[in-house]
Amino acid sequence: MNSEHNIILGIGRNTIILCSFALACQVMADTSPTRMNAEKRDVSNKIIHHSLRLHCDAHRAFELFTVDTLLESWLTMVADVEPLVGGKYELFWEPEDRQNNSTIGCRVTAIERPKYVSFEWKSPEQFKHFANDADPLTHVVVSFIPSDDSTEVHMIHSGWRSSAEWEEARQWQDRAWRVAFNALDKQINGE
Repeated sequence: MNSEHNIILGIGRNTIILCSFALACQVMADTSPTRMNAEKRDVSNKIIHHSLRLHCDAHRAFELFTVDTLLESWLTMVADVEPLVGGKYELFWEPEDRQNNSTIGCRVTAIERPKYVSFEWKSPEQFKHFANDADPLTHVVVSFIPSDDSTEVHMIHSGWRSSAEWEEARQWQDRAWRVAFNALDKQINGE
């Protein structure tokens, strides 16, 4: 498998699982039901996936997710990111209230410039009482696949549990990511 075209499907304590994007889509979409029981299919449907082709090189695309001023241009009001394993990945949508509607306390879990970055994620205030005390927190992996004149960005947000309140939080976050990726598309691609 050519590592340039691999994405991270998951990250364990000491393991990074790389696979082709096609295989990741197969797992996420559950197109192989003979290999997965009903419980595993339910979990695979809990993954949020968004992708986007950006008209910039992979280094620039990577920086859009790891440089404070660039994150502040499309995703959040204030960013405090240390792009190294164990470094902060803290975003604040209401900087005057840093404990709510933020990812305060979240950390980078894996990083390889300009191929991928992964980090913990916290939910907004309305889901804080259950989602932000979960162990582990939900988890985001963003991979960057370069081509001649652009970069394909894939974001996978996993770790969603099965209760009704978790599903409501997942749906909310899916919509929020869609809005954010649209803003990023307009900023970089002008579309």
